[in-house]
Amino acid sequence: MTLMETTPDAGTPAVTSSSTGAPDGPAAQGWTRVCRVDDLLIERGAAALLGDRQIALFRTFDGRIFATDQIDPFSGAAVLSRGIVGDRGGVPTVASPMYKQVFDLRTGACLDTQGKEPLTVAVHPVAVADGDVFVKLVTGAVPADGAHADPAHADLAEGDAR
Repeated sequence: MTLMETTPDAGTPAVTSSSTGAPDGPAAQGWTRVCRVDDLLIERGAAALLGDRQIALFRTFDGRIFATDQIDPFSGAAVLSRGIVGDRGGVPTVASPMYKQVFDLRTGACLDTQGKEPLTVAVHPVAVADGDVFVKLVTGAVPADGAHADPAHADLAEGDAR
């Protein structure tokens, strides 16, 4: 397994606001540049190390990019980037390679618990600017109801995302 190690805001292009000239792009908003979009294979996962946190990035067939924690909540193993990327009724998913639980890549909710208690995986907002993939790490627990934002709709300046 290859981990792409990054440093916060290293090489991040700063987008400036036309009204004030103040930084208004990924670097100013706490985003971390992870890789280039072209580094991510379609329907495959990739692992990245952001500080001391392992994440998994997924690029779906329709070009959307999602980020989750790399740790499978059922086994505790850092394997989610090796999972099977798929779709359930229009919902992008990844099936863990360990016990085959299926997670919604948008919310982190477990869609198929394989007979175990439902657990969630943390998801992180993703944005693309100038062909670079940026992730903003979410700290704390994931709400059980999946109430956090869809990572495909990150809060970068208009025109920067995807």
